[in-house]
Amino acid sequence: MKAILFIAACALSTWAAAHTGINPQASPNFWAGFMHPVFGLDHLAAMVAVGLWSALSARRAGLELLWGPLGFANLLLVGAVLGLQGIELPAVEPMIAASLLVLGLLVVSRLRVPGAVAALLVGGFALFHGLAHGLELADSPHAFGVLAGMLTATVLLHSAGLGAGWALRGANVWLARAVGVGVAGFGSMLLLQLAS
Repeated sequence: MKAILFIAACALSTWAAAHTGINPQASPNFWAGFMHPVFGLDHLAAMVAVGLWSALSARRAGLELLWGPLGFANLLLVGAVLGLQGIELPAVEPMIAASLLVLGLLVVSRLRVPGAVAALLVGGFALFHGLAHGLELADSPHAFGVLAGMLTATVLLHSAGLGAGWALRGANVWLARAVGVGVAGFGSMLLLQLAS
């Protein structure tokens, strides 16, 4: 197990950006968009962490579980549309990395906030995730297909995080915290790489 973790850490340290990107010229379709969040570790970690935090911090089952995932998915889409229009914001890469740090810490702390605050908090970070993709896809005639795939995968990853978080609510609290520490550590590493 230590060898696997060491190899994974070495592989991660070669990334120079928080966002691994989609190559719309290589495969501009729904499946390219769908697979990116699944295989892009930054997106995978962020989207699962949103679901985990939402489930772990909810007082009960119901609508309260969905504020974070809905905020993330909706503002991811808004950011992508802004990017498609050529609108740029500063510090996109650092904000994507910072999202991992903050989301990891939210999972660790199980911080409870009102639903609208949760939606805006994770949604603010999602705006930058979406903006990065929208800018990449601005010249692609298949942009909306790619974005539809990305949004579908996002919802499924949020659902996986919600399910895992709900299952871990009464289980070993340290397992969820270890996942949160891993996500926060990944974000910290990416921030340090961007700073160097």
